Amino acid sequence: EIPDFLTEEECKLIIHLAQLKGLQKSQILPTDDYEEAMEMIEISQMDIFNLLDHNQDGQLQLKEVLTHTRLGNGRWMTPENIREMYTAVKADPDGNGVLSLEEFKQLNIRDFHKYMGSQKVKTSDSVRNSQHTWLYQGEGAHQVMRSIRQRVMRLTRLPPEIVEHSEPLQVVRYDQGGHYHAHMDSGPVFPETACSHTKLVANESAPFETSCRYAWWRAGCGQPRAAPPAAVVSPDSHCALPYRYVTVLFYLNNVTGGGETVFPIADNRTYEEMSLIQNDVDLRDTRKNCDKGNLRVKPQQGTAVFWYNYLSDGEGWVGELDDFALHGGCLVTQGTKWIANNWINVDPNRRRQQRFQQEMERYGGTEAGAGSPGEWTV
Repeated sequence: EIPDFLTEEECKLIIHLAQLKGLQKSQILPTDDYEEAMEMIEISQMDIFNLLDHNQDGQLQLKEVLTHTRLGNGRWMTPENIREMYTAVKADPDGNGVLSLEEFKQLNIRDFHKYMGSQKVKTSDSVRNSQHTWLYQGEGAHQVMRSIRQRVMRLTRLPPEIVEHSEPLQVVRYDQGGHYHAHMDSGPVFPETACSHTKLVANESAPFETSCRYAWWRAGCGQPRAAPPAAVVSPDSHCALPYRYVTVLFYLNNVTGGGETVFPIADNRTYEEMSLIQNDVDLRDTRKNCDKGNLRVKPQQGTAVFWYNYLSDGEGWVGELDDFALHGGCLVTQGTKWIANNWINVDPNRRRQQRFQQEMERYGGTEAGAGSPGEWTV
């Protein structure tokens, strides 16, 4: 936790630039894209059942299904929602809220997807309720935008070529009633998953893609102070990367009521996904259960908070997701909450990341001209 990372004037400027740019409603995953992705998966009904059956007891409990229905159409599913869905698709004949393997085999999985697609999501019932926009930080950008990017480099000790070729600054506004249910900032990368930022230059196709976000910033305000070491530098890595993905959160204003950042399972001795939902109490639900999270950080203008999202692979590169980095934005009960995010993208596949950087350097040097931002880069 780093107080006074940005000045009050810098915070106000970032908010002002975002308002001039115009904000749009934040979306999690469009329904059409979700259904299209589901169509591309070649997986048997038995495999789906085994995937959902977390404890392998031959039955699907409500909380097992809940962990896999969050992004269907942007709706935050509750046990009551699951029961309603079962009724609509005739999935639970005996009405006990548990699906046996035989009951599951009788279902048409497409009916579930159609049901999810047919549901209109109220703002209060969405996974995320906010508005956002993006601000360019590359060469030629506003000096405050450039200054923030330089501070990201100093704090994380990431090389310029990594940071400069990452995403722009995302500015987010949560009005009263705004929230973001607990989530991970970056997704696991499997062989069938491609990183969004390297997919084009790698010339590879994959049924899914994810934002391979090495580091995530959220911005607040105050003069920068001497930063503590934020990274473990590997001497043998190509880019001298820290061992873990890191998130840095900056708050752009003080929030009158609510809006804390919650880490539901911070400091747990062990991690068990199913323990997140007990007796219909879902620790990931930031509208109802933020007070039950292990760690809550109050929005404080001028404070930056950062954490690692990934573990090391043991060889100085990106490893598995750190499950304990699960976090969310608590319900704003009064006033407005402003934050800004700076995501740093690194592909867990070293070869793809190196090729991406080579292509970006080649494009920036030959086509855009030295020192000027290339149109494709922007």
